[in-house]
Amino acid sequence: MQIPYELLGKIFILLAITALIVLGIALLLGAYSFRKQRILFPNFVLFILYLFYGPAKWMCRIFGIKDTLVDEILVEVRNAVMLEAFRKIKNGRVIFLPQCLRHPNCKARCDPLIGYECKMCGLCDIGTIYKAANERKFEVYVIPGGSFVKKIIKAHRPESCIGVACYPELAESMQGASPFMIVQGVSLLQDGCYNTRVDVEEVIRKMEECDV
Repeated sequence: MQIPYELLGKIFILLAITALIVLGIALLLGAYSFRKQRILFPNFVLFILYLFYGPAKWMCRIFGIKDTLVDEILVEVRNAVMLEAFRKIKNGRVIFLPQCLRHPNCKARCDPLIGYECKMCGLCDIGTIYKAANERKFEVYVIPGGSFVKKIIKAHRPESCIGVACYPELAESMQGASPFMIVQGVSLLQDGCYNTRVDVEEVIRKMEECDV
């Protein structure tokens, strides 16, 4: 039997064009939702952008748009989708902070199970977040990497979390954590491997969502 290569090629091209159209629609809906703070078809947007994550970034670059827009959309749409459920959680609430927020002269030791143990020295904003979290019944973990998140989730079974990271890491970690808990994300103001910054007031505002 002769393989109909021409027909298969046409089918492949048709499927590729259809996928690009669907992806383009998801990007437009996500961008609209992100800019206008009005979420449209959130589950569709999340499903398509995670399914075609690489092509979505490629499409942004083709049109001269920064490809982190995909991550921004994924984070903000998931924040909106889970916000009401997040507000209802009163116990088992945690905050995951990246170790890059630490001051270069930080003397905190890294526990192999829970990450860095803040000494509240005042050199960086982590101490301020710790203090606000204690007042609002949130546990804070300063983690060196994603493997610590998995260990903490397994050991402590939190019900909700606020994650702080750059947009690409937030998009990935929120997707991984959402089957196990209610998640919210706050992006870093300044990315990098050390001495990064976050809007502390935004982190505190996220905590206060639970008091609404």
